[in-house]
Amino acid sequence: MSFLDLHDHKSTAFKKAKKQHFNSIKARDSNVEADWTPFRAAEKKYKAKFPPPNLDAVLDLALLDPTGPLKSLKNPPVYILPAIPGLVVLPRFLDETKQKEVSVWALEYQVKLNETNLHTHYIMPESGLWQAYLQGLQDPAKDVVVCPRASSSPVSPPVLDSGPRQLINNEPASVSSISLESPPKPPAAPSPTLQPTPVTSLIKKLRWANIGWFYHWGTKQYDFARGKAPIHHLIRDVCQRAVADVNWGEVYSNSSEDESPKWDEWKTEYEPDAGIVNFYHTKDTLMAHVDRSEVCETEPLVSISLGQAAIFLIGDNSRDTEPIPILLRSGDVVIMSGPCRRAYHGKCLSPLPCLRVPRILDGTCPLQPDNNDSGWTPYAEYLASTRINVNVRQVFPKGFRPFSQQGDISAQ
Repeated sequence: MSFLDLHDHKSTAFKKAKKQHFNSIKARDSNVEADWTPFRAAEKKYKAKFPPPNLDAVLDLALLDPTGPLKSLKNPPVYILPAIPGLVVLPRFLDETKQKEVSVWALEYQVKLNETNLHTHYIMPESGLWQAYLQGLQDPAKDVVVCPRASSSPVSPPVLDSGPRQLINNEPASVSSISLESPPKPPAAPSPTLQPTPVTSLIKKLRWANIGWFYHWGTKQYDFARGKAPIHHLIRDVCQRAVADVNWGEVYSNSSEDESPKWDEWKTEYEPDAGIVNFYHTKDTLMAHVDRSEVCETEPLVSISLGQAAIFLIGDNSRDTEPIPILLRSGDVVIMSGPCRRAYHGKCLSPLPCLRVPRILDGTCPLQPDNNDSGWTPYAEYLASTRINVNVRQVFPKGFRPFSQQGDISAQ
């Protein structure tokens, strides 16, 4: 189905989507939307298949009106949004060559050497998921079948609570609150219902890979007892360069001394030590959330977009504030700093051909197959339907040794 068909009221796709939409809301409480917060309403709007959302209000930095609400600090552009103090957007920060380098790192290196969402449930190929996937593409006879972990475990998985999902709202992290002890909630057990899966099919289930300190998704806390994986120099260099490119004095020129973070130290003291690589597919979303697990609560959080475009929703410290939608394309970098670090934010992946705004009908991913580089083809084909988001932050101040002795926190 073409997403453009959803805008043609006479098309089969439009009629089918309309029928499915009305069937889905038939039994729904007519007042349910009245309970939605403004942020929730925005999420629903931009991820809707029907009716296709009107995206006239989405900020498109590729063709930004210089009189619009964003202010450019330099050329190449570095934009700030005065309504969201501490938010910085660097469109096209990564050129095509660097986008390819980071994409290869994410799929080939990061997925092999660090834990992913698949490790809990599958016995991963020793060569790495991506290398096994490439083998399967080249020769279907070598398409490795990956076995579920539960099938090889003699221990019965625990019975989990089947009640409704509970939102987690932890207190912000601090030096005094971190612990070497593992989070109180145990890791998820391997699913007992999974079947052996060819790696060319399993790759579609890849959703995230960890960076640095291990983050426990069940508790939204870091599991410091598991130690820290090294941060690859490629990602560290990109993040530090992005932070160094920003004139932070101008970003915080209207902030009082009490409100302003220690931005003058970031060019030398910013040291990313944790993060995640997210792999989003069409229809995927990242719901509104606040990052509050880092001791460094105001230092820059750097987010790199690769592949498909997405709508980034950014509000303030309440879901009751309507978020501002910003279109992020491949190569764009967003930096959240200072008070913005405690702002609710989320993402909706939208294939651009379905959008009404004419200026973004030029396609979503610039990283196309290269006739002069056949090795890039499988990466380009993967990115044609995927968005990779590399999200990096600093948990501890530079020079801090969190656990020089058991349970102690001290400076180097």
